[in-house]
Amino acid sequence: MADTKPDRFMTWIALTTAVMAVLAAITTLYVGKYSSRAVLHQGEETDMWAYYQAKSIKQHAYEMQREKVEQELLAQAGNIPKEAREKAERMLARYGKNIDRYEVEKSEIKEKAETLAKEKKEATARAGNFGYALIFLQIAIMLSSLAALTKRKELWVLGLATTSGWLFYFLDAILLFY
Repeated sequence: MADTKPDRFMTWIALTTAVMAVLAAITTLYVGKYSSRAVLHQGEETDMWAYYQAKSIKQHAYEMQREKVEQELLAQAGNIPKEAREKAERMLARYGKNIDRYEVEKSEIKEKAETLAKEKKEATARAGNFGYALIFLQIAIMLSSLAALTKRKELWVLGLATTSGWLFYFLDAILLFY
């Protein structure tokens, strides 16, 4: 009858490799999550800057109109009827309010765009660190597999040691300490 007693070493290799595979799957999810966030934030940031530019163009159009009316008032200084002057001054006031409104809106949009840029940068850093962590796990799994094939304990220990690289980059991705 064949010896069916399980080899303790092979059992440990199987268990640790299974744990590494689960950690690799979880890490892969985080890579995808933060990569997607970085792409989404990039799109949102681009949209915000386009919106900012549109507001700038509108503000500039009002500034040009205001200058035109001011130039016309100066050119016709004493020759303009009172009603026309009052109408022009109301128009200038309206243009001024719109210019001020666009300036406020632009600063709000700029703040949102800069916030999105920071979030994009953070998501990109996290995705990269999760990617590095995944590489260490893949190397550790490969070393454990080789240890199982060759029954060399030092390869398995090296694989376990390699998971410390995973731990470092995984924690760095979460905490962004490096």
